[in-house]
Amino acid sequence: MSSSSVPNPSSLQSLAPYGWDAGWESEFTPYAEQGLLPGRVVRVDRGQCDVVTAEGVVRADTEFVVPRDPMKVVCTGDWVAVDPEGGDPRYVRTLLPRRTAFVRSTSSKRSDGQVLATNIDHVVVCVSLAAELDLGRIERFLALAMSCSSGDALLRGPGSSPESAAQPVVVLTKADLVPDPATLAHLAQDVETSAPGVPVLPVSALNGDGLDVLRALTGSGTTVLLGQSGAGKSTLANSLTGEDVMDVQAARDVDGKGRHTTTTRNLLVLPGGGVLIDTPGLRGVGLYDAGSGVGQVFTEIEELARRCRFHDCAHESEPGCAVLSALESGELAVRRLESYRKLTRENQWIVAKTDARVRAEIRRDWKRKGAEGRAAMQAKRGRWA
Repeated sequence: MSSSSVPNPSSLQSLAPYGWDAGWESEFTPYAEQGLLPGRVVRVDRGQCDVVTAEGVVRADTEFVVPRDPMKVVCTGDWVAVDPEGGDPRYVRTLLPRRTAFVRSTSSKRSDGQVLATNIDHVVVCVSLAAELDLGRIERFLALAMSCSSGDALLRGPGSSPESAAQPVVVLTKADLVPDPATLAHLAQDVETSAPGVPVLPVSALNGDGLDVLRALTGSGTTVLLGQSGAGKSTLANSLTGEDVMDVQAARDVDGKGRHTTTTRNLLVLPGGGVLIDTPGLRGVGLYDAGSGVGQVFTEIEELARRCRFHDCAHESEPGCAVLSALESGELAVRRLESYRKLTRENQWIVAKTDARVRAEIRRDWKRKGAEGRAAMQAKRGRWA
């Protein structure tokens, strides 16, 4: 193939605002030799996608990269190799290995995962202050976000490194609805307790409070906005881009919930640098192989568990359980432990669908608890006799 078929490095500089770097250029080398063009997926819609290339945004068909594995479908944020100009239709020929991905479980009974965004550096969990805070839901979002940033093999591409990990932040949107600074600080502190080590930032798109800090955070790399409908993601996207790129609808007054304003995942370039992916509101946020993320969200419980008498302590009734001791002393909140148990059980079930060893462990735990229950009943009958 002639050297003229290889994309001109200088022309590829137009992709730098979208995150193109030396690492991606190295990954793309074999495809450049085939005359293909590199590009980043900015939108996916019914088997087709918009890809930004050095030529501009092109419409491409994903037919050639439809895998059996739903984890490998083309997604907003992917870097791909696409046909050069002249093909009709043009096709995405392959995906470059992903550095990170945000994945949730599907609503099906199978163990499928749904990739929501890829190659991300920051995960912004948007929480509206128009409604009562749901700390359990925040913990659920963060468990997924931290799994994305933890280097789990399932979520990261070959050659990725801890330096490319996605970093989470919680943004409390519509902060103007809480005019009392003391109350706002108290709400932020509640979230900080449920998000150890994670920045919590109250933001008002209406009056601009907190936007400068958020712009600084999102000014490099790729940021994904996540949250329920009505959380203010589209309004936040418009504020960060400086223009009305996303439609906005009012939330319901009765409960602060919104309609699905955003229906597709869209990748947007920010004027001060960095890239933003806005996502549709998520009604369900199922965990997907998020064990490491759950551990990071509940660091205090994980630390207590290391001091339990038994290494396989279930923190329910075992003697010498440091977690239960902390619960009794008030050091550990009941809500935190209940949320930890719930997310741990859920994640264990997801993993067990594809891991025979985990299924065997669950069956052994059932048998142990059943035997303990029968022994307790027999002891009661003996006292009554």
